[in-house]
Amino acid sequence: MPIATPDQYAEMLDKAKAGGFAYPAFNVSSSQTINAVLQGLTEAGSDGIIQVTTGGADYFAGQTVKARATGALAFARFATEVAKNYPITVALHTDHCPKNALDDFVLPLIAASEEEVKAGRNPIFQSHMWDGSAVPLDENLQIAQEMLKRTKAINAILEVEIGVVGGEEDGVRHEGSNEALYTTLADAEKAVDALGLGEKGRYMAALTFGNVHGVYKPGNVKLRPELLKEIQDGLAAKYGHGPKPLDLVFHGGSGSTDEEIAEAVRNGVVKMNIDTDTQYAFTRSIAGYMFQNYDGVLKIDGEVGNKKAYDPRAWGKVAETAMAARVVEATQQLGSAGHSGK
Repeated sequence: MPIATPDQYAEMLDKAKAGGFAYPAFNVSSSQTINAVLQGLTEAGSDGIIQVTTGGADYFAGQTVKARATGALAFARFATEVAKNYPITVALHTDHCPKNALDDFVLPLIAASEEEVKAGRNPIFQSHMWDGSAVPLDENLQIAQEMLKRTKAINAILEVEIGVVGGEEDGVRHEGSNEALYTTLADAEKAVDALGLGEKGRYMAALTFGNVHGVYKPGNVKLRPELLKEIQDGLAAKYGHGPKPLDLVFHGGSGSTDEEIAEAVRNGVVKMNIDTDTQYAFTRSIAGYMFQNYDGVLKIDGEVGNKKAYDPRAWGKVAETAMAARVVEATQQLGSAGHSGK
């Protein structure tokens, strides 16, 4: 199916919140990983979100150049074309954009979508993330306000981060105090005062409850998904809103238990980012293939190897299928499996 229209994307998120599930949002960095996500979502019968970071966009543009906006547009155009062949709906999103990447990543992409909308077409991306977690909250929200005006005008959704996700993703590293890893109700109230609750434009909020990007084992990070309910309840009471006023995003979920994920979803998470686990699934399968077929992929002792074994499509299919299996697992964990708009 074609990439989600803005209205379809909004309906997806509404459906997730009403139905008590969340959509997985997969980071990709190549045509192979895009295809793996589409394969996995199709096998699961799930709609979903495909996203690209600054580093992923750099890689799409070519490793020897720095043209991340070009890379992001190339990602979007490829995904838009190949997604037509799959019976599920996906939305395109740009992930973590810190302040120093606004001018060469998200802002040029919003400008490109503004031109598309002027011409009567849909925006290129259905949502964009502004990651202001490394700047003071007032500055974070001031920039978010300006961006929200532009995303609203193109019928796209903004994602903001209120709090700090620890660890590192694509060079964005946070090592703040443990207290900084937990968003407070006061922080969330400041965000709502600045951004509204939809009337100024739709946005998703990545509130932090102990999240850490990267690899960790269960128990090494103290997640508090119950904090999300406390904040949602506090906002609903203050602003006279119904339950779960915010559309929440779960970052840094690798190593989370099924119950931690389920509780976060119950408390309003509609999107959960998946990156580390799918990266490992993709690469681990390649490592296994190379070990099992070493005499075919290497020209040992003057032999010629086996072209069918070292053809990149041979191990590429293995990697895509392994990553697709991890995609299916994510949809099952989040409850989106079986929820497609086909």
